Amino acid sequence: MSSQTPRQWGVTPPISAALPTEPEIAANNALLEELKRQNNFESKAESDKRVVVLHSLQKITEEFVFQVSQQQGLPDLIAKAAGGKIFTYGSYRLGVYGPGSDIDTLVVVPKHVSRDEFFEHFPPILIKRAPAGAIEELTPVPDAFVPIIKFKYSGISIDLIFARLAVGQVPADLTLNDNNLLRGVEEKCLRCLNGTRVTDEILQLVPEQKVFRLALRGIKLWANRRAIYANVMGFPGGVAWAMLVARICQLYPHATSSVIIGKFFRILGQWSWPQPVLLKPIEDGPLNVRVWNPKIYNGDRYHLMPIITPAYPSMCATHNITMSTKEIISNEMKRAAEIVDSIMVGQYQWKDLFSKHTFFTTGYKYYLSIVASSRSREAQLIWSGLVESKIRLLVSSLEQVEAIHLAHPFNKGFDRVHHCRTEDEIEKVINGDLQFQAKDIQTEKADLISPPENVENSNGNEEKAEENTIYTTTYYIGIELEQDGTKQLDVSYQTREFKDICTAWQQYNPEMNTLNVVHTRNYDLPPDVFEHGEARPARTTRKVKVKSKKRNIASIDLEDSPEIEVKRRHILNGVNGVQAVSTS
Repeated sequence: MSSQTPRQWGVTPPISAALPTEPEIAANNALLEELKRQNNFESKAESDKRVVVLHSLQKITEEFVFQVSQQQGLPDLIAKAAGGKIFTYGSYRLGVYGPGSDIDTLVVVPKHVSRDEFFEHFPPILIKRAPAGAIEELTPVPDAFVPIIKFKYSGISIDLIFARLAVGQVPADLTLNDNNLLRGVEEKCLRCLNGTRVTDEILQLVPEQKVFRLALRGIKLWANRRAIYANVMGFPGGVAWAMLVARICQLYPHATSSVIIGKFFRILGQWSWPQPVLLKPIEDGPLNVRVWNPKIYNGDRYHLMPIITPAYPSMCATHNITMSTKEIISNEMKRAAEIVDSIMVGQYQWKDLFSKHTFFTTGYKYYLSIVASSRSREAQLIWSGLVESKIRLLVSSLEQVEAIHLAHPFNKGFDRVHHCRTEDEIEKVINGDLQFQAKDIQTEKADLISPPENVENSNGNEEKAEENTIYTTTYYIGIELEQDGTKQLDVSYQTREFKDICTAWQQYNPEMNTLNVVHTRNYDLPPDVFEHGEARPARTTRKVKVKSKKRNIASIDLEDSPEIEVKRRHILNGVNGVQAVSTS
């Protein structure tokens, strides 16, 4: 009797179908134990709490659709049958969430319910139907690229997006697998539906979901620790990392998660980019929509590390990656490959793979600090998100400067609150000065569209606090120079261009919003970017040399003495009307 031909997972046959060895199983057990030590798993009680919250959101969705249907004059019977359904996507649906993870959630409604009605009616119904006090930090953002409502429900962060189908009813047993459901769907809804559809496809395209999930937990933890996890900053986001892990699982269908992680770094660290990573052949569908195809679309040819979503219509999940972030990712993968090889022979432990990045401690000598500031908390919430979404454009522009080898954006911003008494103090703050930072409010790492926590003024007087309180979010870009003896770096054009892009935003208000870019030496980095016990860079003592040649005040002098350093900071901060690197 002939043996059955094994299934091929993905677009190529497997590299190896070998079963795990005892040492590989032992390494896998050690990986699991290390992830537990790293607090990567949530308790059953917390997971059960998520189920309760999602069940409540389903009931609230049905109530929302019912009320909107009634307001449109539909009979109660038809309004009740209109339905409405909650779907999840992202880490929760993939089964790789941990303590404090948010739940990416999608509300799907029938064709007669509009997005405007969603933003108008869903929030009050949510507050009314949820237990008293359960809803916190409710923030609707209807003008975002993907319109969203963010809130906390019983302490669990929820990102809620909206899509309507061209159908009269959305029953409880509806799935989103059928491509024909996409007919008549507007572009914004198509993007929202894609999240759930991609997540489901990924799970269907891996040989062993349990192996995939454990390996993905390890890769996500590694990427977060190494600060290379953030789509908006030009690094892969959660879905891209998931697709990469899924592809390695396809190539080694019987391997342990420990082996998958090792092969992940070895294979992808040597990948022939821009050859795309595909989980299955790109498929055609019923819509007249764009599907990723570099042979047809010129823009697709410029994707540096294309990772293509498996669900129709296929898209590139990594179009934001720049030359610098590509090099950073590749270097990190090569470093990780060496560590995992050593782990597999007993020389290192898994904790060594998950060591923290050195971006601020030893990463760079020169940084650009991008300071986005506003005079109210609400304005800063939106303004900082807008600036964050444009950082990668500044990175791409800096990459064109001949003297710069690498422009490395840190993957998160830092939210700070400052109490100022005069306009002079405000001027200093918006140029990066931290001497007026509120002592009783901890710096928070920023999250796009999420408000800074704990920013209430201690006296409870909101109006008075906002008259004298400045909210800032600072983003950092590490600069690595070409090894050609460069002594000066002129980035004034690039920073002016960046400011022009940001301030061209329709809602920009110069009375409320400010943007500055400040050159920062490593020894001038603020204390709150370092964790307890980390060694801060120290200033090296240099002899002051008298130069007869005139300095170009539109450039950064890279070998400043302490005396020149004071003058430089005045130049960069726009004192005496000189606008070199400052974009305020």
